[in-house]
Amino acid sequence: MADDTAATIATDARTAVSRDIRKTALDPNFWYPVARSEDVRKGKTHRCSFSGDPIVLARGRRGVFALEDRCAHRQVPLSAGVVEEETIRCGYHGWAYDASGACVSLPYAADCSRAATGVRSYPCREAYGLVFVFPGDAARAELTPFPDVPSATDSRYKIRYLNRRAGCHYSFMHENLMDMNHQFLHRRLMGGIKTYFLGSRRGDAWAEAIYSFRRVSGRQPFGENFILNRGKWRFKRAPLSAEALATPPGDRMVIRTDYPYQTLKFFTAGAREPALDLWNCYIPVDRAQKINHTFGMIMIKRPAKHSFLLDLFWPAIVWFTNGIFAEDRWICELEQAAFDAQGEDRNQEIFPAILDLRSVLIENGLPLPDRG
Repeated sequence: MADDTAATIATDARTAVSRDIRKTALDPNFWYPVARSEDVRKGKTHRCSFSGDPIVLARGRRGVFALEDRCAHRQVPLSAGVVEEETIRCGYHGWAYDASGACVSLPYAADCSRAATGVRSYPCREAYGLVFVFPGDAARAELTPFPDVPSATDSRYKIRYLNRRAGCHYSFMHENLMDMNHQFLHRRLMGGIKTYFLGSRRGDAWAEAIYSFRRVSGRQPFGENFILNRGKWRFKRAPLSAEALATPPGDRMVIRTDYPYQTLKFFTAGAREPALDLWNCYIPVDRAQKINHTFGMIMIKRPAKHSFLLDLFWPAIVWFTNGIFAEDRWICELEQAAFDAQGEDRNQEIFPAILDLRSVLIENGLPLPDRG
């Protein structure tokens, strides 16, 4: 964090890319969350998908496993079947598949002249209250780093899970979170917020932007006589001077896309651990990748003293974040509608942090297959 305040905007070194960002597919060779752990109940199936490929999850005695959600026989969804021990039995003819996707039981096998074929299985792991699958080349799963989210296993943090769908390409979601210049969208919830852009940086597979914020107009959450200063609400005895308004507060917000994941960390002045830690992943649902499902976690650190206050204010935090997310989804779906009407990305983007982000998403993504 020591170098954050000195982060520079390297506009001359940006890589030129030609592929339309909205026609860029997400690389499947990563670990992706596709369900909440609590939604995959023992003895039950759970349907999900990645880029139009149907996946069924099931919880057996040994944990959760993932298979292609199609029986090899008549192609009906295995999610309409029955979980028995460590297998899923198709609800049509009773073909049973184990966690490897092999057909291990066929009630009328003795009467058949051919052996039953299996279905695709997906590497599957459970962590942080989420179920992850590896939808790409299964041989690469063990060599691919699994998401590291330390705050999710730290008892000092309280977690709010994000589990919501939006009718837009995943890139709109990355851009929306990275670009904090859109606070005007949330003016009814956040009032007059002054955004201080402190710089952006990027690497081959990552991009980040650093901000600070100050409320300069509108009512404060706790009344007009209070102001957020260094992560605490303090009594405001006089209006802020022009000099103070020109100087960013000591708090820092770092928003980063480490392909394909995205994080937001808010640090109070001088702190080494985030007071708020957000981890998001946007999963393409359909083949055209015009619908995404967000799985994520908002992790808020409990106060060192009176930690119960976080629980007390939790309903208000949920209400506030629901309002923010609803507005973000609405505006991103309008962006998708504009793209669909125009048939191409006509955005005239000028903000350095988003130019960096776009390069990372395109260079690490894949051409979206022409599905006709």
